[in-house]
Amino acid sequence: MNIHEYQAREILERFGLPVPKAGVASTPAEARAVAEELGGKVVVKAQVHAGGRGKAGGVKLVSGPDEAEQAAAGMLGTNLVTHQTGPQGVPVHKVMVAEATDIADELYLSIIVDGDLGVPVVIASTEGGMDIEEVADKTPELLFRVAADPLMGLSPYHARDIASMLNVPVAARRATAALISNLYRVFVESDCSLVEINPLVITKDDEVIALDAKINIEDDALFRHRDLAALHDPTQEDELELRAGKADLAYVKLDGGRVGCMVNGAGLAMATMDITKWAGANPANFLDIGGSADEGRIEEAFKIIVSDSDVEIILVNLFAGIARSDIVAQGIVNAAKETGTKLPMVVAMRGTNAEEGRTILNESGLDITSAQDLAGAAEVLRDKLSSHKGGAQ
Repeated sequence: MNIHEYQAREILERFGLPVPKAGVASTPAEARAVAEELGGKVVVKAQVHAGGRGKAGGVKLVSGPDEAEQAAAGMLGTNLVTHQTGPQGVPVHKVMVAEATDIADELYLSIIVDGDLGVPVVIASTEGGMDIEEVADKTPELLFRVAADPLMGLSPYHARDIASMLNVPVAARRATAALISNLYRVFVESDCSLVEINPLVITKDDEVIALDAKINIEDDALFRHRDLAALHDPTQEDELELRAGKADLAYVKLDGGRVGCMVNGAGLAMATMDITKWAGANPANFLDIGGSADEGRIEEAFKIIVSDSDVEIILVNLFAGIARSDIVAQGIVNAAKETGTKLPMVVAMRGTNAEEGRTILNESGLDITSAQDLAGAAEVLRDKLSSHKGGAQ
């Protein structure tokens, strides 16, 4: 689960990390009031679940309350488009107004779980304020990784080593080591999948401040953190993904795809997307209906696919075990008739009641082509795509 920067800032502050004074505003007048309270120069930052805000005009350094009000008015109620959002952008409902900081140096600091090592890893760099992917690509030697012990945690000497690697001034080294240790506490005690401070700044007075914060919380651990679960902002999510979540479906919208995919099983869904690419097309989504989906869930899954205006053809790949092919087929037919869709479908069904399922589909009167397996479905998909002018990409 993603949360907003102002929410992440509050969590960091609760764990003793130094952060700038700030307030949150939902209207330009509120932004002005916060700027008046802080005094002097302030930074107005759009609160969205996306990076790259600065380059997209979502971060403004202003000299006082008048300009803060104007900056907030230009952000609130708009959709901010960054390199992480896609062309539709994400809505800005709140802005954070924070005191400006006298920066001497910008560093990068984050903690993630390394899938290969199976432990939390601290990642740090002297190149803060930049896209960390660019640093990793062009100057990987400037990235430092320190693995923590999953039982003992991050040792104090590790925190001191990281501060030293970052070339922090001696006067700020103790405070930086303490910040790193406290950030690790945030990561573990809040069941995070990511904590990131970019930039972590050293001021001209040798103070260390977490200037920007990003926190992702592991969804499967939210039952332990009711207070953190309440921070969820559904307005930042794709409408179809939000709808799928309510139906207990694993769905991810993919940019640029035209083939809607419905599959049971995450691994099979990945293979289906691969075969779609092999057939010369791009999948419009990842959709796993699960192994025990009932007719109602199948209907909702199908409705979600056809609600995506990018979809031009639907590929269903079912390997029935617990889920029965006839139940899935009936759900597809019901949903197709209810929505009135004319989209062509390619369906591969194997396993429990596969023959019954194919019979239901073939007798439905819908534009459905059955295939015996995924390879056969790919051939049918390729033929159908080539028959359309330009194809479904």
